Amino acid sequence: MAQPAILFDGVSKKFNRAQRFNSIRDLVPAMASGLFGRRKAEDELHGKEFWALHDVSFEVRPGEALGIIGPNGAGKSTALKILTRILRPDQGVAAVHGRVGALVEIAAGFHPDLTGRENVFMQGAIMGMKRAEILTKFDAIVDFAGVGEFIDTPVKRFSSGMNARLGFAVAAHLDPEVLLIDEVLSVGDLSFQEKCYERMQAFVRSGIAVAFVSHNLSAISSLCSRVLVLRRGRVEILAPTHEAITAYARLAQEGRVAELGGHEVTLVATDSIGAVVTEIDAGSAVTVRITAHPPAAEFYQAELNVRHLESGALIYRGQSGPAGAAPLALHGSRGLEIDWSFKANFGRGHYGVSCAILDERQRWVAVSAPILLTVNERQSEQALVFLQGTCEMRPLQTPSHASA
Repeated sequence: MAQPAILFDGVSKKFNRAQRFNSIRDLVPAMASGLFGRRKAEDELHGKEFWALHDVSFEVRPGEALGIIGPNGAGKSTALKILTRILRPDQGVAAVHGRVGALVEIAAGFHPDLTGRENVFMQGAIMGMKRAEILTKFDAIVDFAGVGEFIDTPVKRFSSGMNARLGFAVAAHLDPEVLLIDEVLSVGDLSFQEKCYERMQAFVRSGIAVAFVSHNLSAISSLCSRVLVLRRGRVEILAPTHEAITAYARLAQEGRVAELGGHEVTLVATDSIGAVVTEIDAGSAVTVRITAHPPAAEFYQAELNVRHLESGALIYRGQSGPAGAAPLALHGSRGLEIDWSFKANFGRGHYGVSCAILDERQRWVAVSAPILLTVNERQSEQALVFLQGTCEMRPLQTPSHASA
């Protein structure tokens, strides 16, 4: 088996919320404390310190793409900065083997007063490219970034999107063995994002190891075979993409559950014969059975939500009234049960199904964590909706013209 191109073994990194150096008087005691005090208890926190990463491990082999996702502040960018040696870990080992192309911050390494042309040469040199190599690839870099008209303009006059495009273009033409990408492509327009994802897929197919931080779950799903989910600096799950994305969606929903007091709402999906399912064919009949124990209210309604996990798009939101169920008064019962039936006319992918219970004022009083529903479908590509139909093709009939 090939040696990992990226290795993260038991890595921890902590910061101090209150650490500020406004003068030499502040800096010298902090340096002395770092030299003589920190070695005593590297695994402990002191004062206002916090773990940005704590005991995080993963590896990426050549030809593999690992997605790294999690809420804001989970430690995603810190992990990539450690891999690019911008930061040093307090514990553990972080190693990258091979030539590295990295885009961790927009225009990292760019000098604002230099032109785009000058920054391409400087950025290329920082990444280890020789001048002759940069000259050979210069036109391709500029063409990929789409900034040819402004290449001799100081980059301080570039938009954030132009900076990101030029920075990615340099990294993409490095011919790297390892590619590290942070959530910087979101500032580019849709056509450029698509071009970047296609380039990254080509990298993976050619045997390059990719670590990709993004909130774009659709891009993560299309590019990555495994995903690391971070939460408050710790590993929540490291799993195949669909399983990890489901866990990430569950984290977000569990936060909403906690806000509403943790009232129990459970869901199970069944097929047309009542068997419990987590995987179905597109267009199949599905019934979601919901059991809930909401707080006291005069009467209740329900809301069902279906979200496409890869894109984050809300596919369906419906309330029980329009779906045929009158508001329900419990009259002393401790809970309620709901059967919500529909045809899963969804495209191929992974979907999170969740339910909320509403009171008479249309306020959410209880909400479920999502359940996963995987839809198998092979008739369309990258579609969110499954439209079953027939197709007929025929040549266009050319009308014959009578001779005059």
